[in-house]
Amino acid sequence: MSKIIEGLLYSESHEWVKVDGNVAIIGVSDFAQSEMGDITYVEMPDVDDEIVAGDDCGALESVKTSSELVAPVSGKVVARNDALEDQPELINEDAYEAWIIKVEMSDKGELDALLNAAAYAEIAK
Repeated sequence: MSKIIEGLLYSESHEWVKVDGNVAIIGVSDFAQSEMGDITYVEMPDVDDEIVAGDDCGALESVKTSSELVAPVSGKVVARNDALEDQPELINEDAYEAWIIKVEMSDKGELDALLNAAAYAEIAK
């Protein structure tokens, strides 16, 4: 069974969000990385890019598939995990430590549309 962490928020497209003040730290869930297999490439938006909730903002590629990274919230990218460019396998090793981007949220109300751990567990089977 995949690891799901209490206190994080989740999207139906399997991104997780950790809220730190007005910043959303975003990654992909353990379920998503386990379904994809060995991740070989991570495409991320650039710092200062504006992303919109529900829109694609990057991609993950593995040996067997590729998957779009869907923005769970809107806002400006304030950081990206550049370590993933050279070591995309960090996501396979610990999906919750290997965050992908940090976003200064433009509308914290969008968090209400995300799932808590219990609700996410129902779809991550």
